[in-house]
Amino acid sequence: MSKPYNVVSDIALLLDLYWDDPVAFAEDMLGFDPDDWQRAAMIDVAKYPRTSVRSGQGVGKTGFEAALVIWYLCCRPNCRVVCTAPTKQQLNDVLWAEVAKWLESSMVKNLLKWTKTKVYMIGHEKRWFATARTATKAENMQGFHADYMLFIVDEASGVADPIMEAIIGTLTGYENKLLMCGNPTRTSGVFYDSHNRDRSRFRTHKVDSRDSKRTSKDNIQMLIDKYGAESDVVRVRVYGEFPKAEADAFIALELAELAANATVEPAGDTLHLGVDVARFGDDETVIAPRVGMKVFKLHRYNKQDTMVTAGWVIALARDMIRKHTQLRNVEIKVDDSGVGGGVTDRLNEVIREDRLKGWRVTPINNGSKPTRKEEEHYENRGTETWADLRDLLQESFSKHIQGQAPMIELPDDERLVTQLSQRKYRMTSKGKIALERKEDMKKRGLDSPDRADAVVLAFAQPERSGVFFPGQR
Repeated sequence: MSKPYNVVSDIALLLDLYWDDPVAFAEDMLGFDPDDWQRAAMIDVAKYPRTSVRSGQGVGKTGFEAALVIWYLCCRPNCRVVCTAPTKQQLNDVLWAEVAKWLESSMVKNLLKWTKTKVYMIGHEKRWFATARTATKAENMQGFHADYMLFIVDEASGVADPIMEAIIGTLTGYENKLLMCGNPTRTSGVFYDSHNRDRSRFRTHKVDSRDSKRTSKDNIQMLIDKYGAESDVVRVRVYGEFPKAEADAFIALELAELAANATVEPAGDTLHLGVDVARFGDDETVIAPRVGMKVFKLHRYNKQDTMVTAGWVIALARDMIRKHTQLRNVEIKVDDSGVGGGVTDRLNEVIREDRLKGWRVTPINNGSKPTRKEEEHYENRGTETWADLRDLLQESFSKHIQGQAPMIELPDDERLVTQLSQRKYRMTSKGKIALERKEDMKKRGLDSPDRADAVVLAFAQPERSGVFFPGQR
């Protein structure tokens, strides 16, 4: 008669010790030694409602998922865990078998019972369990409701959108969580969106097979030799990257992500400030400070008039000069379209009144013609300035592929990365490339790319030349 008491006592202890610490649970109870990416992603699953992991092959994704299944079952009362994958083979022979392997050798194997389709807390089979459901029909994902629920979607790129929508629609409880994992095989769908337009709603991770101690480096090199370092096969199976960007994406996601994760030392004596002005609308006014090839943390404001915005620009410039004593010049580049003109005028007034030596304001009219003859295949100045940043990001990515350090650093800002990578372009009837209009982006349900525009302005080239001068990069 002592067994039920011990089970209750053991569960209470697990809840107390490991509620928010799946890493310690995996180490202590399962003997699982997580890699750095597994640790970070486990913590995100514990703290946040939605986590998405894209990876190359062989990085330990299935073991990571299995450890989370067992942790959640042991550390949430009366919970439901639903595991799904596009095929029965992937679900049953891979993921569910992995759960059985780790459970069998664990310290909690006497608390849980494993079957071919279910793992349940002993004595609570009907209301405290994990189950395996193949992602072939939306109705397979429906009917699950509990305060504590975890959905794990393996090989998430292969799960159809209606099924993913059914899963998301089920997650309405007090603490309902979604974990998606997989090789990034296609450039559309819920999994793709979680790393692109919807990334601000997810905790996202990318795992490169080359960085994993679990992968065969000989096999990786074989794939590179056979298919090419920049082939889609290698991008998906090794780098954990989606196939090459959609044909109408102006800046590829991987370019923005690399820069957001890079570290570059500021260089040169010039501070560049890109200023995108929103005034009183729902959009953001954003100031992007750049020194050399490093963009510092973005400064964002809402519902400020043009005089206040000019004041923030001056204050930020002076603060940057105090912190970086090598700075001698300040280049302020303002989106001069619409209300931005008022900011330009006030900044010029302050520079004259305070006799600020080495300060200059450059108005950028995005609707005007490109400034350089060789760039006349762009429809306007705005497209030209975005192209300048895209080319720098591409150059930096090329260096990275060759084993060199990236040359450009952007803030690690999810919305910035999203805004840079979700803007499309089109070809006009005159054969010129034109950026997607902000009005059209909003029709697609996207934010105005205010943060991206500010960063683009920070890199905008002066009109006097078609090349960067050494001090300006």
